[in-house]
Amino acid sequence: MDKQPSRTIPHAPIEMSWVGGLAFEAGRPQGPMVRVDGDGKCAPSPFDLLLSAIATCASVDVVTILEKQRTPVQALGVRVEATRLDSLPRRLSSATLHFRIRAPGTTLEKATRAVELSVTKYCSVRSALIAEASVTWQVELLS
Repeated sequence: MDKQPSRTIPHAPIEMSWVGGLAFEAGRPQGPMVRVDGDGKCAPSPFDLLLSAIATCASVDVVTILEKQRTPVQALGVRVEATRLDSLPRRLSSATLHFRIRAPGTTLEKATRAVELSVTKYCSVRSALIAEASVTWQVELLS
C-alpha cells in the first residue's frame, strides 16, 4: 500500500524590514512585530529566536497535553542549552530543553511523557530542523 503524500497548507506571510545596523523587524502583516538583531545586542539574534521557537512550540503542546489530562499547568519555564557547528553555516548541532513544570496532580512520568510527545511528534519547529540536530530534554516537576 503506497503512503499518500501529505498535503500542504499555506502559512500566513511574514514580512521583514531592515531598521538599521544588523537590526530588523519581522512579523505578520498588520500583526505584532518582533525586533531581531544579527549581533544579539539590541534584540534576540535569529539563532536566539530559533531556540526560543523550539522551546515555545514544545511548551504549547505540553500545556495542551497536561490540560487534557486534567492537570493544568500553573507555571512552566524552559532553559535551552545548544551547540552550533563551528564551520559555516553555523547551524544547530544539538539542543537540550530543560523543562520546569508546575502542574498539580500530574506526575513526573506524565509530565515527561507530555514533553517527549511534544518534542518527538507534535512540535513543528523541531520537525523542521535537519535530522542531524539532536534535541533532548529534561523535566523537573515543581511543587
